[in-house]
Amino acid sequence: MAALYSGNRAMFWRIIRRLFGANRGRLFVMLLALGAGAAVTAALLNLQVDAKRRLTTEFRTFGPNVVISPRNSSDSLGFLNDSLFDRIPNQNRFGSIPEAEFLYGVVDVSLAKLGDENPDNGAISNRVILVGYAHSDFHAEQVLPRSLLDAEEQWKGVSSLRCAVGQRVASTLKMAPGDGVWFRNGPQRYSVAATVLPSTGGPEDNQVFFYLDAVQKLLAQPHHISLIQLSVPGTSEEIVRFVEELQPQLGDAEGRPIRQFTEAQAKIYNSISGILNYTVGIVLVLTGLCVMAAMTNVAMERKNDVGLMKAIGGSVRRVLRLFLAEAALLGLAGGMIGGATGIFLSIGLGKAVFGVAARPRLIVYPVAVALTIIVAILSAYPLRRLASIRPASVFRGEA
Repeated sequence: MAALYSGNRAMFWRIIRRLFGANRGRLFVMLLALGAGAAVTAALLNLQVDAKRRLTTEFRTFGPNVVISPRNSSDSLGFLNDSLFDRIPNQNRFGSIPEAEFLYGVVDVSLAKLGDENPDNGAISNRVILVGYAHSDFHAEQVLPRSLLDAEEQWKGVSSLRCAVGQRVASTLKMAPGDGVWFRNGPQRYSVAATVLPSTGGPEDNQVFFYLDAVQKLLAQPHHISLIQLSVPGTSEEIVRFVEELQPQLGDAEGRPIRQFTEAQAKIYNSISGILNYTVGIVLVLTGLCVMAAMTNVAMERKNDVGLMKAIGGSVRRVLRLFLAEAALLGLAGGMIGGATGIFLSIGLGKAVFGVAARPRLIVYPVAVALTIIVAILSAYPLRRLASIRPASVFRGEA
């Protein structure tokens, strides 16, 4: 029995070799069609996978995408305990989660000249929004204005307290280089040096930023914060899932994804994904039609071979299995060559389309090869007519 199995296997591979060597020109055409289809498929699939990662990264630069705030803002307290900030996870399975906590209040602010120690110096006082803030040490630019972080870098070598003043506030106070500000809230007084932030066109222009612990003292709100902002990595669905899993740990607080970011990210990716999937489908159909045309000629040329195999006892199923094996091997060869070419091709396409080279994704390679094999097997449909060949008709020259 083992000898019979070994002989059948040797005969199988001998026939396969003859099938491949029968017409090298047609073999090259089919390999070229399958390889080209696999290359385009792999390139587009790699761009699709890379676009998902790139969109996630790009949207994180726009700012936080999750806000944690009191569940009922109309409550007389309207604050969170700042211990909540330390209980929020600083990473998930997609990467680190930058965090920032804020305390908002309205205080009187007036101009303080260098060496001025009198808060009642006759300077015009204005009511402004004071923002106390603290943040995590990694990727803070994803939860805070870049200009505020640049100001922090300038403060590192300075021993005195400093605040960051928005452009419109500074214009109203008529601040000059070297001026500071007075903060006043009831009996509380603070005189600090100031750094004027460049205009951003956002709410930061009308705010003054100061250290959280100092603002808590000035507003008489110890251990209180107004909200927490997070920049959670992942797709919109993954961000919503993270908030749902975090909610039981928040107590009276409520976590909410910022819909403008999460929904826009989902819409853009769905549009890109739909276009690329549609294009991949068209490419595979065209590849299949090219291979099918070649397989039709193959079926016409191999009538004599099929008649002979059936005459010596070969079953229809075994004969068709030989040709399907040939198609699968063609798909495997074309897919392996074309898939590798397509992944490298996507690097250049990504740079041309997105301005940044796409990162090769190894998961795309086996998917492209598998799709090419399936297309090759389905394209062997014309070979079904070989099942109706009669040996006697072949030998009489009637087929």
